[in-house]
Order: sequence, then structure tokens, then C-alpha cells
Amino acid sequence: MTDSVSSQHARQRAEADVVSPHLPSGYTAEPIASNTDGPNNSQSPSDSTTPPEPQDSLRLQGGDIHREIFKIGARAKLGQRAATFAAPNIRRSSTFQPRDHIPASEQRAPGGFRRQFVQQQRRLNIATAPVTRDFVSFLALYGSFAGEDLGESEEESVAPSEDEEDAHPTESRPLLGRRKSTRRPIRPGDAGTTKSFFTLLKAFIGTGIMFLPKAFNNGGILFSSVTLITVSLLSALSFHLLLQCRRRHGGGYGEIGAAIGGRRLRALILASITLSQIGFVCSGMIFIAQNLRSFLNAVTPGSSFVLDTKGLIAIQLVVLIPLALIRDISRLGPAALLADVFIFIGLFYIWYYDISTLATSGIHPTVQLFNPDAFTLTIGSAIFTFEGIGLILPIQSSMAEPNKFPRLLYIVMVIITIIFTSVGALCYATFGDKTRVEIISNYPQTSKLVNSVQFLYSMAVLVGTPVQLFPATRIIETSAFGDRASGKKSWATKWKKNAFRTSITGLCGLISIVGASDLDKFVALIGAFACVPLVYIYPAFLHFKGVARSPWVRAGDVVLCVIGTIAMVYSTAVTLSTWIRG
Repeated sequence: MTDSVSSQHARQRAEADVVSPHLPSGYTAEPIASNTDGPNNSQSPSDSTTPPEPQDSLRLQGGDIHREIFKIGARAKLGQRAATFAAPNIRRSSTFQPRDHIPASEQRAPGGFRRQFVQQQRRLNIATAPVTRDFVSFLALYGSFAGEDLGESEEESVAPSEDEEDAHPTESRPLLGRRKSTRRPIRPGDAGTTKSFFTLLKAFIGTGIMFLPKAFNNGGILFSSVTLITVSLLSALSFHLLLQCRRRHGGGYGEIGAAIGGRRLRALILASITLSQIGFVCSGMIFIAQNLRSFLNAVTPGSSFVLDTKGLIAIQLVVLIPLALIRDISRLGPAALLADVFIFIGLFYIWYYDISTLATSGIHPTVQLFNPDAFTLTIGSAIFTFEGIGLILPIQSSMAEPNKFPRLLYIVMVIITIIFTSVGALCYATFGDKTRVEIISNYPQTSKLVNSVQFLYSMAVLVGTPVQLFPATRIIETSAFGDRASGKKSWATKWKKNAFRTSITGLCGLISIVGASDLDKFVALIGAFACVPLVYIYPAFLHFKGVARSPWVRAGDVVLCVIGTIAMVYSTAVTLSTWIRG
């Protein structure tokens, strides 16, 4: 009995937290509400600094109609016993009963129970009923959706354009203009589990896996393996915390930050997402250029006309700029699936060659368990490898059954951890200190199969680059143009956005040219400075402020924040000093 009373009171407090932001301040349904017309309500000058007492909600226009809504907050402020015995259940009130509800007296009539069942099933049908079961659930689902929306289509704006507002009224013009809204309609996801599985794999498996052999060379085979597994476990924990925050507050990464920490935290999260995604794109462009250069050198030996890395980066812009103009990220789904196929072809060849070489020649004599000279670069590269946090929440939203996403995510995390560790350890054990940053260049360049793997893997990364650039482009674009700006009826707006996206892609090309000389250090810097806050600091902080209630859970959030901060500061400082020393 005590547990049921406690759970009922906890539910009432939760409902009050959902409803209270949507009610006008200064009014309540509590019996202690003040009556401003009474003689005892006058304030003396000495009491002018004290806040006014709340007024009865019945003084509002239509107060008797929405009285039940104000009572939700009033009941939550009562003691458990008072709320249990004195207040009727809000779900039993006739105000919140469906219009076609059949009373119990009519259900006892012949056929009444059947009619009630049929009407109840119709109300539960997702095609004819809202996705929420009552008024409070509606507010909990939609009330906090007021932040950044990275999705875009040609029908993204519902506000009338300036030409419509200034045009002379005609018979065909509606008397009432369309409602201005800052919220786009929420479309249910339709992606199945299989499609989401491959999309998650593409979100994590990209350029980072090819940098792991060099990271193992920097840290040693034992230290790098332990570091990679530790980073995987901490990343999975952070993803779990972020999903819990979304379950409580809804929205995307930025919206969660705004709901818990305010606009500044939201801006900080979006800035980190932008910086990390641009870093992923730049490292991918460098990787593609270096692999294509090795491919061209292998297939055209002795040729004097072979572009350098900078020229190959510039050529990539011819492909990336048109892809960057795509507004709907779902249209890139087939390209992501094709990229997964190319990537796994390269991985299978790497496993085959490394295992066969180790079986015949053994481990390279220069392999170390721990490399004290450059082990800090391993930390940043390992964090960089788990680069998919920016796409976790959008992929969950695209699923037809989002409740299956956590289990799917953990399965993918186990798979990619095995893949990452095996590729890094096998390649380093095979080549030792001869391991290069672009690992495919270590394999026999006279083999046509190796040349094919180089080309296919480069194309796979090239196809996946627009997916990584999409969040950064939308965040910057929304900040510059606003969330209502659309090119549906304004060609000027459309071409301004196209020019803006072209500039962002060109900026990524310039950054890639600058960082092409030290790719391993560039990757470590992006991982330490941009990825650590997104993966470890922000999720733990959001969970601490917005979800955690147990002292042990809050202590764990604090520990994760501290570990992330130390890792970010230390790894960034050491990577910069190593880069400066050359």
C-alpha cells in the first residue's frame, strides 16, 4: 500500500513538472490561493519587495473550464496521504474522458460491452488516434520540442513569405494567413532494423579504422588494445546516458542541452558537433587523396603526370559539392549501404593478408607492448575512431521502432570494437615500425587486388563524406539563415544556401590541404579536442543535471566528466606540442 501511494505521488509530481511550464504564472488551484479583492490583501510599502501570492485560477478567463489542469500541479504539492484521499484521480474525471466514452450503465445493456470494445480499439489505432494516451503525455512528448531541427526539405517553412504579406488582396487569397510556426511537423521514422544496422555501421566505420594501425604503432600493441577497449566501454556508457536524457527530455543533442542547461549549453554542444564533423570530413579527404595517389603510382608506374595530395583534394570537391547540396539525409541511405560493402571488402583483404603473413613469418621484430614516446597520440586516435555520436540520435529517430535502438546500438558497439582492435593489432603485428598512416599503402602495390582495395575503399569514404558533413552544414546554415528560411518560393534564398554549402565544403578542402602533412597528429587533435567533450563530458553532465537522482549515479557522472576533461586537456596539449616540435 505504501509503495502504491508513493508511486502515485511520484506520478503526480512528474505530471506537474510536465504541465507547469505551459500554465500562466501567478495562478494556482490550491485552496490557499489569495483573493486580491479581499480587504486583507493590501500590501504595505514595507512588503513591496515580497513576491505576490498566487491568485486563484478561477479568476482567469474560462477558469472553470481548465480548472482540472491547474489541479494537476496543486495535487502534487499536497502530502502523500492528502493527495491520496482528498483528490480524485485525474484519469477518472469526466473532463478528460473521450467524447465517445460509453458509461458503465450503458455497457450493461445488450451489445454495450461490444460497442465499448470496438470504440476503444478505434481510439488505440495509430492511424485514427494521436500517439499519446492523454493530455499530460501529449505535453511530455511535444512540449519540449523547441530547439534545433537539422532536418530540411523543400516544404520546411509554413510562414508566409514577404511577397504574400505585401501583395494586394484578391478573391483567391485566404482571409486568414497560414499559421506561423517555428516547429516543423514530426514525421514518424520508417527505417527497419536491418537498414538502421548498416547505417550505424557506416556511422562508426569510416576513415578512423584506417588510422588505427598507426595508432597502435604510436602506443604499442598492448597499450593500444587496452585503450581501445576502454574507450569503447566508456563510449557505450556515454551513449546510454545520452539516450536516457532523450527519453526524459526528448529532442536531439542540442535540444537536450537546451532543456537541461539552457541556450549556452546548446550552442556549445552544436559548436562541438560542427567542429568534430568538419574534422572527420577533412581527415577523410586527406585519406582519400593519399590512397588515390598511391593507387595512381601503382597503376601508372614511371608516369610523370601524377597529381600530388593537394591536387587530389581539390578534385574531390567536384564530387562533394553537388552531394553537399542534398537537403534530405535519407536520400544518402543507398550510398551508405554501398559504402559499407566497399569498406568490408577492404577489411576482409586486410584480415586475409595479415593472418596469412603472421602464420608464415610471425610477428614483426619491432613490435612493442608499450611505446613511451608517442602513446598520447593513441588516445586521441582511439576516441576519433568512435566517430558516430553525432548520428546516433538521428538514426534512432529514423527507425520505425525506436525502442529497439538501444539493443541494436550495443550489438553494433561490440562488433565494431572487435573489428577495430583486430585491424589495429594485426596490421601493427605484421608491419611493426614500418606501419604507415594510410595502411593500405603497406600492402604489395604490384597486386591488382591491392589496387582495387585502395580504390574501392577511397570511393567508400568519399561517398560517406556528405553524411558526415550534413550535421555541420545544417547547424551553421540554421544559425546564419534562421530555421524558417526556405528556398521553396525564393530562388534567392535557395542559391544563397547553395553558395553557403559550397563555401563550407571548400573550407574543408583548405583545412585538408593544411593538415595533409601530419595526418596522424591531425586525427589525434580532432579526437582529443572535439570528440572528447561530445562523447564523455556533455552526456555525463546532462545526465547529472537532468536525469540522475541516486547519489551513486550522480557520482559516476561526475567521475566521467572529470576523466573526460583530463583526457581532453592532456591529450590536446601533448598533441599540439608534438606537432609543433615536428
